[in-house]
This record gives sequence, C-alpha cells and structure tokens, in this order.
Amino acid sequence: MSTSDLAAGGQDATTLAAARAAAKAKAQRRAALLRQVLRWHWISAAICLIGMLLFAVTGITLNHAGSIPASPHTIERSAALPRDLIAVLREAEAEGAPPPEPVRAWVRQEMKVRLPADVAAEWSPGELYLALPRPGGDAWMSLDTATGDVLYERTDRGPIAYLNDLHKGRNTGTAWSWFLDIFALGCVVFCITGLILLQLHAHARKSTWPLVGLGLIIPLLLALLFIH
Repeated sequence: MSTSDLAAGGQDATTLAAARAAAKAKAQRRAALLRQVLRWHWISAAICLIGMLLFAVTGITLNHAGSIPASPHTIERSAALPRDLIAVLREAEAEGAPPPEPVRAWVRQEMKVRLPADVAAEWSPGELYLALPRPGGDAWMSLDTATGDVLYERTDRGPIAYLNDLHKGRNTGTAWSWFLDIFALGCVVFCITGLILLQLHAHARKSTWPLVGLGLIIPLLLALLFIH
C-alpha cells in the first residue's frame, strides 16, 4: 500500500470519527432538550391540572347556562347601631368618607359580615348604601344615619353559579385575579412545551401534524361559517 493510500485512509478515518462525534453531540443536545422540555411540561401540567378541570367543566356549564336551573336563596338580617357609632357614622357622612373602622368592626361582629377594604360608599341624605357583589350571588347593606337601622341582604344562586363566576373572575377580588394570570401563564407553558414535544416525536408519528392542523381548521371554519 502506497503512502498516498495510507494518508487517504487516515483522512477517511478522521472524517468518520468527526462525523460520529458530531452525531453524538447532536444526540446529547436533543436528549438534554427533551429532558428539559419534559420537566417543564410535567411541572406546568401538575400546577394547572385542577384549574384545567375546573375551567373545562365550567366552560360546559357556562355554555349551557340557560338550561341549568338555579334556585336563589336569600338571607336577610337587621340590627341597630349603638348611639356612639351613629355619631361616628354621621361624621363620615359629612365627609363623604367610607365607613369608619369602628362601624366596620361592629358590622363584622354583630352582622357577621366582613366589609372589603375597598368597598364603595354610596351616600344619600340620611343613608349609607354598600354594594357587596360576590361570586355566585349578590349582597348589599344600608345604614340609616338618623335611626341607626342596619339592613343586610345576601342572595346565593348556588354552587354552579359560584363556579361560573370563578371562571369569569366576576367579583372575585385581587387574589383570584392574580391566580387567573398565573394559571393562564402555566397553561401557555404547558401548551408550548407540548408543541415542542410533538415536534420532537413527529418523525415517528405521522398523524401528528394533520391532527394539529385539524385543531386549528375546525374552530376556524366554525367561526367563519356559523358565527355572524
């Protein structure tokens, strides 16, 4: 064997070794990406699981809200403010201020009602009206600044209405609003990592992209053809 043949053979071996090293490095990068994507996928799935079930079920109940009977239940309570608190309430009326803390504390203890910190005070001559909307129902309270009479009424429309309002974020407060944002972000992570996993495994599952396409085309056609 000539020297040139030996040199050519050495180059071929070097090229083959480099190709194998490159293929191995590519496989390692793919495996590392797959592990990372799987980690984020299952974490987001675990965080969003209960929320997804809640929103899927309430999506059905909201879609058929007119067919689901509701049985509103109303609770009424009445009491009278002590004289010293009537004076405190009149001072707040003169300033157009929210209900003062002593009145809030009395309402909390005697009426078993916790007034939100940001409750809107609607003043009219001789009366303070407080709207207290809540998920799955409604409530209000009026306080008479002349007699001290306090009236409270709460209406509950049942557990389905409550869950539907949680779905919509209706009258649920700041904490639930933050939860909805974080939950939505978790769902985005879940969907994006799922899409990456589909792409990584699509070569072995030929129906992957046709099914993904159906998931896009079907709602698009329904919206174009049947929603006016």
